[in-house]
Amino acid sequence: MNAVVLLLLLALGWVALTGGFTLPNLLLGAAIAALVLWVFRHRLVRPPRFGRLFSIATLALLFIKELLLSALAVARLVLTPNLGRHLKPAIIAFPLTAASDAEITLLANLITLTPGTLSVDVSPDRKRLYVHVLSLRSRDALIENISRGFENKVMDVFR
Repeated sequence: MNAVVLLLLLALGWVALTGGFTLPNLLLGAAIAALVLWVFRHRLVRPPRFGRLFSIATLALLFIKELLLSALAVARLVLTPNLGRHLKPAIIAFPLTAASDAEITLLANLITLTPGTLSVDVSPDRKRLYVHVLSLRSRDALIENISRGFENKVMDVFR
């Protein structure tokens, strides 16, 4: 959090605690807040990078988009007459670029939370993620979609 914003919040907190909503009391609260911030300046945590927050936001937006699109696709598939003819279930081995446990876990959870797909397992060498698909049209297209979508965004979050 920016030091100026923190100073203002502490000063407003002082005013709220004392109950004196006057300019001199606000200035006194700001002076006390400045002193406290100066004393504890080495213990204050640095603010997170905005790039990481942006990466998290874009991942969340991508997930919402994929969730809506896949929910509509699954609903259309389920409502189609003669469902058995349109189902093409498959398990594919998705080649992982993500390496850390956190990246692989988040990717697997995002895939599982998306309707029509389910993460089944990770290979012992952690190079492949096995994904069950309700209706597979193209293995290569699915791998490309996951790789360019969820996997790239997940790796951006953890960089």
